[in-house]
Amino acid sequence: MAKLVATIEPTGQCCPSVLGAPLDAEEAAELADGFMALADPVRLRVLSILAAAPDGEVCVCKFVGPLGKSQPTISHHVKILSEAGLVAGDRRGKWVWYSLNRERLAALQAALQPSG
Repeated sequence: MAKLVATIEPTGQCCPSVLGAPLDAEEAAELADGFMALADPVRLRVLSILAAAPDGEVCVCKFVGPLGKSQPTISHHVKILSEAGLVAGDRRGKWVWYSLNRERLAALQAALQPSG
C-alpha cells in the first residue's frame, strides 16, 4: 500500500526557531499551543487523514469510522486543532468540512529547525 506524505514548506512567518535564540514569553506560548494540540494520538490521526485527503478537505462526519470515536469526541479534538490554528473549518449545511492550515504546520516545523 502506497503511503501519502504531506509536504509542508516553511514560510518564514510566525515563530522563531527554538534552537536559534531564547524565545520571549509570547513566542513560547504560541508555539506551546500548537505543540500541545499535536500531543494526542487522535488529533495526529485527524491531521494525517486531512493530509491524505485527495481534495485537501474532509467532512467531519468522515472521521467517525476511521478513528473509531463518537462524533462528540471527534468534534472536541477538531476544536482543539482549530483553536491552535492547525485546521480550518467550512460549514456546509449541517456538516463542517476541515482542511489543514499548512502554513501553521510549517511554522511549527520551522521552529524546531536550527536557525541560520
